[in-house]
Amino acid sequence: MNNVFRWARWVGVLVALAAFITGLCLPEAAQAAQADEHKLNYFQTSRVKIAGRNALRIEIGMTGGEPRYTVKTHSYLRQELVLELPNTQRGRVKSYIPMTNGLANQVRISEVGNSTQIAVELANPVTRDNYRISTLPAERRLKKPARIVLEIMEPSKDGAFSAGPGIKGKTIVVDAGHGGSDSGAVGPTGVMEKTVTLSVAKKVQNLLTQSGARVVMTRTRDVDVYAPNATGKQELQARCDVANRDSRTALFLSIHCNAFSSPSANGMETYYSAGSRNGQRFATLLNQELAKAGGLFNRGVKTANYYVLRHTNMPASLVELAFVTNYREEKLLRSEAYQNKLAAAIVRGIARYFQ
Repeated sequence: MNNVFRWARWVGVLVALAAFITGLCLPEAAQAAQADEHKLNYFQTSRVKIAGRNALRIEIGMTGGEPRYTVKTHSYLRQELVLELPNTQRGRVKSYIPMTNGLANQVRISEVGNSTQIAVELANPVTRDNYRISTLPAERRLKKPARIVLEIMEPSKDGAFSAGPGIKGKTIVVDAGHGGSDSGAVGPTGVMEKTVTLSVAKKVQNLLTQSGARVVMTRTRDVDVYAPNATGKQELQARCDVANRDSRTALFLSIHCNAFSSPSANGMETYYSAGSRNGQRFATLLNQELAKAGGLFNRGVKTANYYVLRHTNMPASLVELAFVTNYREEKLLRSEAYQNKLAAAIVRGIARYFQ
């Protein structure tokens, strides 16, 4: 009887332990599963300008975490673009949405198994040059859920840009320096660093997307990435988090403008974290391309203890495009044409990195 009693007592202990472990693990597992399941909850469109081109922006909100998706095109349906979202239900979004904007004719949304397909019929043939797709996490302070954003541009008048095959499929995080409550440096006529960095970052995003890369932006609007008036560390860590939370991220690029008390300070420079061989190579290639395209004094490739370079898990570089406090360079930074030159140079540097 004593052996039986001891056996029963051990069984009781094991059962209690298993129940305790299950109790600990289930909430996390349930939360992870909930974040990976989505239900569409709104669909909205707006007209925007992308690199001077008219564009239609389609924003679809959903429950759960930042969504994943795949894109399909069919050779026999040259004007149809299909996004497939796994673990997603159509929710309360309509299954058929007609459009009369000149860039898309209709959107059909249907559930296929455990996925939802969003089929967009474009007004023009689908090319890499005329659309781009991005995802955004939920933003509590903006009362916005997780979203997928499809932007359809009018056909390019200059022909499609391509940086070469090496860049296709790579995930690159582009960080537009400063933003929201932090203007960054301000030039003598009022040009703000946050405005220039965002404009150039969007141009880089557009060119990379055209070349087949997957681009993740730390911000796409004039906002703080963490929260208004956050500490410097909170804001910078939030930018690192965007890159580090996706294991596919191959490069991190942070775009800035330089500033100094003397208005005569001038030139362009690129930075990497000391000891990062790949970061050095990345910064060197960016420097070479920016020097050729921008024509400014080249201050060189340098190491720096910048937070975003030290706390990102992949090769990273920070570029200082020019001095916004220098009157001549401020004028250049404000120029759409000059920004296009710099963006193309950055993308060429990224493409060379993957060769």
